[in-house]
Amino acid sequence: MAAGYRAEDDYDYLFKVVLIGDSGVGKSNLLSRFTRNEFSLESKSTIGVEFATRSLQVDGKVVKAQIWDTAGQERYRAITSAYYRGAVGALLVYDVTRHSTFENVERWLKELRDHTDPNIVVMLVGNKSDLRHLVAVQTDEGKAFAERESLYFMETSALESTNVENAFAEVLTQIYRIVSKRAVEAGEDAASGPGKGEKINIKDDVSAVKKGGCC
Repeated sequence: MAAGYRAEDDYDYLFKVVLIGDSGVGKSNLLSRFTRNEFSLESKSTIGVEFATRSLQVDGKVVKAQIWDTAGQERYRAITSAYYRGAVGALLVYDVTRHSTFENVERWLKELRDHTDPNIVVMLVGNKSDLRHLVAVQTDEGKAFAERESLYFMETSALESTNVENAFAEVLTQIYRIVSKRAVEAGEDAASGPGKGEKINIKDDVSAVKKGGCC
């Protein structure tokens, strides 16, 4: 067995994170960049249910993210409740070059909160920041909305791989800290954490989740 190899199921926490936002904002490329370090210039809608996983180290623990992509359903506004079920984090994505995708963020956020605990950890993501000459949504605009709604905020470029890692890592870190804090408040030793491979899904304990302010 190669040194440094970790079995696929060798993790301490498993968190479900969903990607939402208008069609064509780059959700699939954010997913592929984060999980496989790949980017496709051929823009095509995702067909069928798609999710990918990746594990990160957070405070010495292995956190496995199961990240779901909307699978083209957003074109028909037919996102099902099953898509949101069990999600403890979300990246709400808009395209900085298309103002209409930013205008729809409010509707997406409402739908997310209608189907999940309202305190889910949410990162507002302005994608395609590499297209600086085409920017239609200023950074301050995105930041102001995020602050108003108590969301985290970051601008990313899946093409240039800018802030993609940071956006996902921040969401996963905040979820992990919520779970750790819950363990401490419950009088447990948070440092010991769960047994290896034990799945922690905080959907069953929504009180564990606290809103984070904008970064």
